[in-house]
Amino acid sequence: MTDPIHKAPAGSEQLLERAIETSLLRAILPDHPLSRRRLVDAVGRSTLLAALGSLLPLEACKTAAKEESQQQVSSAAKGSSKLPLEKTKLKVGFVPITCATPIIVAHPLGFYAKYGLEVEVVKTAGWAVARDKSLNREYDASHMLTPMPLAISLGIGSSAVPFVVAALENVNGQAITLGTQHQDKRDPKQWKGLRFAVPFEYSMHNFLLRYYLAEHGLDPDKDVQIRVLPPPDMVANLRAGNVDGFLAPDPFNQRAVFEQVGFIHLLSQKLWDRHPCCAFAASQSFASSMPNTFGALLRAIIDATQYASKPEHRSSVAKAIAPKDYLNQPETVVEQVLTGKYADGLGALEDSPDRIDFEPFPWQSMAIWMLTQMRRWGYLKEDVDYAKIAEQVYLAADCAKVMKELGYAAPSETRKLHFIMGKPFDSAQPRAYIESFPIRRS
Repeated sequence: MTDPIHKAPAGSEQLLERAIETSLLRAILPDHPLSRRRLVDAVGRSTLLAALGSLLPLEACKTAAKEESQQQVSSAAKGSSKLPLEKTKLKVGFVPITCATPIIVAHPLGFYAKYGLEVEVVKTAGWAVARDKSLNREYDASHMLTPMPLAISLGIGSSAVPFVVAALENVNGQAITLGTQHQDKRDPKQWKGLRFAVPFEYSMHNFLLRYYLAEHGLDPDKDVQIRVLPPPDMVANLRAGNVDGFLAPDPFNQRAVFEQVGFIHLLSQKLWDRHPCCAFAASQSFASSMPNTFGALLRAIIDATQYASKPEHRSSVAKAIAPKDYLNQPETVVEQVLTGKYADGLGALEDSPDRIDFEPFPWQSMAIWMLTQMRRWGYLKEDVDYAKIAEQVYLAADCAKVMKELGYAAPSETRKLHFIMGKPFDSAQPRAYIESFPIRRS
């Protein structure tokens, strides 16, 4: 039976504090949950805690517990692969897109085994399923869209559970694709009334599409329709005329060209070069309760990410991840995405080596940008401590330490200046940034 004292709060900091209070109450009142329920109902939770606080240093206990939790997550990211692993058989979810390349390729190329792990990589239909299986602990860790762990930690779209991003999977790797019937609509101002798909609400795809539309004077909530579709369903819906276009992860932009039902209007790198897309994420409880396993998993992911980043490996990586068990795509489609040498669906052959790249470092300034877009479009109902949430969820400093230990170059800072469609984003001024946009919900 679930302890009735515990209810999900609004944010990750509050969630952690609530969990600590519940643990203290359980320790002080080691009785059946129904007995605790009667006591709490009779006197009230806050009154009970205040009474106990007059006898015990509860605030000091909570502070110490919070510090210990953060230290456990930090040490998990830094944990030596030589230490005994708490668990060796793991399930890691992935959605079949090229952004998941490091998580996928670590399986056939042996990066998990290198660190003593036996990992089952589980193909997942879409992001809602990936989120729910992660929350239900069916997955030990998962490939997630970079905004998802922020949303989950804040309880946006799900119950509030602290999650961490230990490493990015990829940068760039998206595109705006339109149906072939819209070749005469290359100006976004002509898109009023069109229907677009994105893979998830809490995604860079949604935020970048909204940004792009708004910069061209279109209100994304009034002038067009934006609907959520799992990436594997996008090409079929484009062919059927259910949508006019999508801002999607690859390889589905290239698959639309391959199927002759769409053309690539714009690569997402043209909106924000080296923008984040997907991440390797896990619950804070997994990271802190199994620090050696989490550390070994992170090392395997970082190694695989660095391997996939090298241009000379892209063709062999395409061959490794194209089969049915992984992406289930024609190898030529995957190779066009990974090498950046591709047909655009308009008769041209393009060469864009950075169409997708793989970088593990999770910049906290990127997380702050995502939070500003959640606030801008009404997913966040009020302002939050943007920097604090980014620091709690995006383990930038810890990732850098692991990268250095493995012999890879790593940034010395956790934030930097970003440029989105030519406009600078200063992560130290999130509210001013939000207010600078004439089209917004907040």
